[in-house]
Amino acid sequence: MNLLRKLFFVSLITGIFQTIYSYRDESKLKINKCCEEYEVYYSSVCTHIRSVNTTIWDPQLHDFIFVTGKPDCGFGKIWSIFNNNSTDVLKLQPDGSLSHLLYHEAPKTFDEDIFVRMHDNPIVHNYPQGKYCMDKRIEGNIKSEFALVCIEDQIHWTTTEFMMRNIANPITHAISIICLLFIAIIYFIMPTLKDLVGNIITTMCMCLIVSQSADMARLLTVFTSHISIIITETFCYVSLLGTFFWLNSLAYYIWKTFRSKNVFLRITDGRKYCYYSVYAWSCTILMGFVAMFAHYTLDYPAEQTLKTFEEQESIGSLGIIIFFMPIAFTVIANIFFFATTMKIINRMNTYGRIHHKLKHSFRMFLLLFLTLTITWIFFLMSFSKYDGLIYCHIAINAFQGPLFVYICIYNQKHVLHQIKKTCCGPCCTCCQYSQEPECDWGDEMSAINTGSY
Repeated sequence: MNLLRKLFFVSLITGIFQTIYSYRDESKLKINKCCEEYEVYYSSVCTHIRSVNTTIWDPQLHDFIFVTGKPDCGFGKIWSIFNNNSTDVLKLQPDGSLSHLLYHEAPKTFDEDIFVRMHDNPIVHNYPQGKYCMDKRIEGNIKSEFALVCIEDQIHWTTTEFMMRNIANPITHAISIICLLFIAIIYFIMPTLKDLVGNIITTMCMCLIVSQSADMARLLTVFTSHISIIITETFCYVSLLGTFFWLNSLAYYIWKTFRSKNVFLRITDGRKYCYYSVYAWSCTILMGFVAMFAHYTLDYPAEQTLKTFEEQESIGSLGIIIFFMPIAFTVIANIFFFATTMKIINRMNTYGRIHHKLKHSFRMFLLLFLTLTITWIFFLMSFSKYDGLIYCHIAINAFQGPLFVYICIYNQKHVLHQIKKTCCGPCCTCCQYSQEPECDWGDEMSAINTGSY
């Protein structure tokens, strides 16, 4: 009991002192500092004062505490201001706010009467607490002050940039997502479409849905957190990489089946899908891990230092190269599979039902390969600094989903037949003449229009 009493009194006294100190801190003036209290801004990074042999930043105010970290700009943008004998002058106010004075000419002297010198007629911008951070900056032998401030986005909704990024971009991505989701549902619920080719198409559509969603979030201007940008770009690139690996699996399966001498192959074997899953997902996860490892450890130092105070941090160029180089190799491999399979088909005189169905799958693979490759090329072009290429990527991306619907559903007669058979029941008289259930010979015969004979 005595021990419990002692612990109780110790915790009570500790809580009282913490409350007193918290009240003391609340009464003090808060100054927003970009780096930690023992750091200064040196060579584009926050560096310990001992490493550069300097003193901490002194705002020359009384009874204050530092609040470290970058400002919370919300939906606005962050902007850097450097005070180094230029027309930009930074001044902390007694209430903790920051004033930015923009002169037409650099002031000759910096004194306490700088705010009452009306003859210079400066442009003044005031930033309250939480909307700025200030710190000491060392560049070579020059010591100065700098600040990061929050500015509002002044882009008008009638401009091309706003229309394409904030209106056209979400609409086109939403259209593609809806189309891809429709294909995935059709191939998932139709029993006759749950073969290896159908499962690969469903998996590709799900990967593209994730990629489209992440790419829409990546291009939206409201996402200013670097963590959000990193996460969305990672999901976008990894899912796109997985899509191309699955397309490569489809090309290999068709090529291998046409080369096989055994025409009685089981195309609905679930073990084959597991084998291709191991190949596609293992390659995707491995290359994604290598790309992210390269981004955080092996990327160019010049770019890493510039990203210290960059609000919209994104994956570096080395990580993007590692993400997209495997896609380029799969494109080359798919070209090889297409050329060799085309030669085999041209040399064949007779073929069975499996080969006939694979011929339709081969045509579907070719159209999907062309659509994905063209979209990916425009996606690469969108990394340019020119806005026109970004707008081209947004416009081309609008056709990806509808083209997938045409290739995977409307261009496949057996798929349309199964949709009509499932959706048009006894209550619908418009499709009764085309059903003819007594002559239903299966998916393969429907594909070659022999179900009525």
